[in-house]
Amino acid sequence: MSVWIGIILSFFLLFFLGFIGWRILSRRFALPCPAFLGWIVELENPFGRDFHAERVVERLKLEPGMRVLDAGCGPGRVTIPLAKAVGPSGEVVAVDIQPKMLCRARKRAEKAGLSNIRFQVLALGDGKLGEALFDRAVLVTVLGEIPDRLSALKDIYHALKPGGILSVTELIFDPHYQTRNAVLRLAKTVGFREKAFWGNGFVYTLHLEKPGELG
Repeated sequence: MSVWIGIILSFFLLFFLGFIGWRILSRRFALPCPAFLGWIVELENPFGRDFHAERVVERLKLEPGMRVLDAGCGPGRVTIPLAKAVGPSGEVVAVDIQPKMLCRARKRAEKAGLSNIRFQVLALGDGKLGEALFDRAVLVTVLGEIPDRLSALKDIYHALKPGGILSVTELIFDPHYQTRNAVLRLAKTVGFREKAFWGNGFVYTLHLEKPGELG
């Protein structure tokens, strides 16, 4: 029995050290979740049902014909319900820096019979998102993976139309977890203002609005 206890404790110690190491390194380097662990990203959080993909999308109050940016889409867990919500007349632009993640997301879209999603390999913060193109944007447990978070938020701010909303969802079990205050501090520097908030210190969704009226 003592041997098994030692093995279990060693496993948790290694997990904890890996968690801390990943978090420290991600402050200096882009360390997104590896594509081979994409199946983990696809799982819904059992401790936060109110923050599952469908609820995140529902809170955006999407309408047919809207254009949405899924920034750091990963394997497409949120991309698919976004595309269903905006309908055939709308479009979801799903970007990620990992081609293999986009491949997983593309397969999910094909399986769901969706043709209104455009996939693109792109790094947030490179200034390549364009100007005033999107009605909504989402960052689901992604912001902490980006070393230059301020530049990434600037990119999204400029890519949103006036009155557009950026939805940021964070989960404390994510090695790259960002607190609400940390996100707000950066967002307000860029020009966003807080629109709405759901959750607590463990899991939350924060809506940030670009001032102006959505046309």
